[in-house]
Amino acid sequence: MSVLVAGVDSSTQACKVVIRDAETGALIRAGRARHPDGTEVDPRAWRLALVEAVRNAGGLDGVSALSIGGQQHGMVCLDAAGDVVRPALLWNDTRSAGAAADLVAELGGGDVARGAQAWADAVGSVPVASFTVTKLRWLAEHEPESMARAVAVCLPHDWLTWQLSRDAGNVDELRTDRGDASGTGYWSPATGTYRLDLLRMAAGKDLRVPEVLAPRAGAGAVRQPVDGAIAAGSAPAIFDGAVPDIRLGAGSGDNAAAALGVGAGPGDVVVSIGTSGTVFAVGSTPTADPTGIVAGFADATGRFLPLVCTLNAARVLDAAAAMLGVDLDRLSALALSAEPGAGGLTFVPYLDGERTPNRPDATASLHGVTNANATAANLARAAVEGMLCGLADGLDALCDTGIAVRRVLLIGGGARSEAVRRIAPAVFGAPVAVPAPGEYVADGAARQAAWLLAGGDEPPPWQPAGIEVYESDPHPGVRAAYAAVRDLAPDATRR
Repeated sequence: MSVLVAGVDSSTQACKVVIRDAETGALIRAGRARHPDGTEVDPRAWRLALVEAVRNAGGLDGVSALSIGGQQHGMVCLDAAGDVVRPALLWNDTRSAGAAADLVAELGGGDVARGAQAWADAVGSVPVASFTVTKLRWLAEHEPESMARAVAVCLPHDWLTWQLSRDAGNVDELRTDRGDASGTGYWSPATGTYRLDLLRMAAGKDLRVPEVLAPRAGAGAVRQPVDGAIAAGSAPAIFDGAVPDIRLGAGSGDNAAAALGVGAGPGDVVVSIGTSGTVFAVGSTPTADPTGIVAGFADATGRFLPLVCTLNAARVLDAAAAMLGVDLDRLSALALSAEPGAGGLTFVPYLDGERTPNRPDATASLHGVTNANATAANLARAAVEGMLCGLADGLDALCDTGIAVRRVLLIGGGARSEAVRRIAPAVFGAPVAVPAPGEYVADGAARQAAWLLAGGDEPPPWQPAGIEVYESDPHPGVRAAYAAVRDLAPDATRR
């Protein structure tokens, strides 16, 4: 009988579970469940969704190990009893933008440039609103009673792993991995240690933080639930009967898990088009970019994962489809029916503000509209090109840090659009390899679980199937038109 492993992707929008063969990586079964909308969420909703997704996957019978990949950066604060202090602030909650600016200036003694360099030297990244450290400062300033209750802080994947663990309830037993820890703003990928002084500077007090596990270390085992009933407000059991002996992997952040799931290695650049857009590469040395464009994260294998993130990605396609009153397939067909450059239309898609460039209060804008080019096809094309131009800027930034690009791998929900696949190589100026659609964050978590069982220095040699390569002549005019107007996007006053 095959040994099975489970991988979980607890993302912004949904929880996905895959059950795979530990040796071959073959998919056995899968399930999913939605998460609530919003930029702050009661973490108990993640557990409810995990229960539903596991059941939709047919349960965990035969599973020997499980790992969780989760959305990065979110702030989960706990009190001494292990209870959640307030709803978790998610990565895409931009209310801490002012706190981020304050923290950068403070570390530089009032000099922003010096502060940015100091943060990059300390933790490999310059804080922006998405980072946990900035959310802690916001909490201390705006909800001091919540900060007074808090004794520990962790991330979404840390909290879910802890909830499954036999040690759940004891905040001293929180565990994380280097990939997710590197997105907090108070853990250094270069040294492999927490910078508790920076955490204290942000929160105004000491907080307990999860133990950072090695890539293939275990985080305990699934515990026996006390009560299998799903009562209002309670945390339901995942198992209706006896609990199998399931080991828990360290888990990781979503981008590190995706890199593991897609089989990325040195020289690979992954462009992931999900709720956020990310451009990241596997490297052998840490990076420290004082401009703040490239975040110097760690990966889930012991290497490094320099990354550029945009807030606006697949939801740009959703918004364009809604504006045109069409579905995503029709949007794709419209975009492909228009000429490159969209007849002179350029869309700057800052629908939710933006992280790269760091403009949390920006709004989207459409440039170059005339009677001649105001067509549905051109608007669809401009939306796709605008989203891809933002990601191409991220690719350029990675190359500027010395990353050598061997291939570009395109994944995420947005990669299912034919228009995105065909237009991407023209915007990126390079061939694009697109693996078959899959849940690569969950797959990476499952691969990590298999590594936990197998041991060894490297994870099992799983590889995604069905890779298609798309090529196109570059269209530098599209990038040039976008560069000419991207900084003209207006700012909105946000509460």
